[in-house]
Amino acid sequence: MAPGFANGSFHAGDYRHERPISHTITGLRRWSVANKEIPAASQVKLVTLSMQQKDAVTVLLTGRSEGGFAGIIKRMVDSKKLAFDLICLKPEVGPNGEQFPSTMEFKKTFLEDLVLTYTQADEIRVYEDRVKHVKSFREFFEQMNRRFQTPQSSVRKPINAEVIQVADECTFLPPVTEAAEVQRMINSHNTSFRHPDLNVMKSPYGRLRIKRTVFYTGYLISNADSARLVNKLLNPMLPHGLADSNDLKYMANSILITPRPASKSLLDKVGGMGARLTWQVTGTAVFENRVWAARLEPVPPSEKYHTENPEPFVVLAVRKGARPIDAAKIRNWHPVPADKALSFETVVGEKVVLRVEEDNPHEGEWESQFMNKSNKRRHRQERDEDILYPQYSQDGPEPPRSNVYHNRHGGDGRYANDDAPRRGGSGRGGRGRGRGRGHFGRSGGGRGRGRGREPAPPNYRSLDDYGGYDGGYEEKNGPHNVAPVMNY
Repeated sequence: MAPGFANGSFHAGDYRHERPISHTITGLRRWSVANKEIPAASQVKLVTLSMQQKDAVTVLLTGRSEGGFAGIIKRMVDSKKLAFDLICLKPEVGPNGEQFPSTMEFKKTFLEDLVLTYTQADEIRVYEDRVKHVKSFREFFEQMNRRFQTPQSSVRKPINAEVIQVADECTFLPPVTEAAEVQRMINSHNTSFRHPDLNVMKSPYGRLRIKRTVFYTGYLISNADSARLVNKLLNPMLPHGLADSNDLKYMANSILITPRPASKSLLDKVGGMGARLTWQVTGTAVFENRVWAARLEPVPPSEKYHTENPEPFVVLAVRKGARPIDAAKIRNWHPVPADKALSFETVVGEKVVLRVEEDNPHEGEWESQFMNKSNKRRHRQERDEDILYPQYSQDGPEPPRSNVYHNRHGGDGRYANDDAPRRGGSGRGGRGRGRGRGHFGRSGGGRGRGRGREPAPPNYRSLDDYGGYDGGYEEKNGPHNVAPVMNY
């Protein structure tokens, strides 16, 4: 799940609490919850080796609370047959009566006690996946060792401390499972919000509901075929070293039908949601060394299709900051040899964002597609979709669109009854006409497959406590400042 929750939004707790995490485990041996406190597969072997080392103390240290998480963490550890010498969760009150304001403060206090308890220990190794915490731990041990080196200190000798940053691995729930779990939390919240004694998290919000925004309708490409397109077509086209840099954004996930919800008439013409269509690559091209794309044709060529681009293509990758829509400006395509004329199957679907907002009984289905206008923050998802399918000013004219139902064998396939809602259309005063700018969330999920990728909801950050999240899109605003938007 995305870390887009306003803290304390749900009366009975949210996805960071024990009950939702218990519900999301789909088999303990799979360790389906992406908790960094439990070592990932590559760290399990290290723990096992440490267990076998007689002069080593093996510790699992987490900022999860004792009361809420002791049972579930024990079950997860047992499922991997691991035997830690110490499993340490954050207590409500410390041994000296202190309360810890953050996970980092708790962990620093514990590690200092650990080092001062085992005074003969020569080294300590800490495995951590959050960059911010890695830096904090390294500074903490440097300061501790400086204290040990002072003439006044006779507590112990300095310790060789190594903080190892491990991969921030993520495991995702199937979108349907995730949406069902969120709906369960909403149902629990809505049942209890009228009863103050049930409001465990002191949530200030009333009834909540899931709202749905469609960013585009397209022919969605599976993960396996996306990987084939990248490996067979994109990689040979890239300049040396670019593939290994952080300057490239891989796509290869969909072929645009329309940058909005499709009208019923248009869906009927493309076969409806879930309809399958096979495509073959006929050419490749690069636009200004910033956008890489592959031109396509349906199989057989007489098969009917629709796209609002000049011709069907799939954007393979873009440099960061580039506009994928610029692939529509490509005029010179290079034919592909027979061994690169890849064929693949697509499914008609939508890129959908599900948001959690307060329920507004006066809001219609059309209005519910737009994020609460009191939320002024621009989110990652909205920025991405602005780049992919740019919005147009409510004051300026829309560029012409073909609106043609393409048929290689001629005929006027124009559809006259485009009843699909536009983002920011005239249904909401002041939003302008056509595809005016609507404000949406930043994370994928829900129906469809994200950008054509089944297991790719937005990145999950391991949150021991909410204040510890060091990502760039943290939401902490309350109801008097901004709406409680939780994005999936």
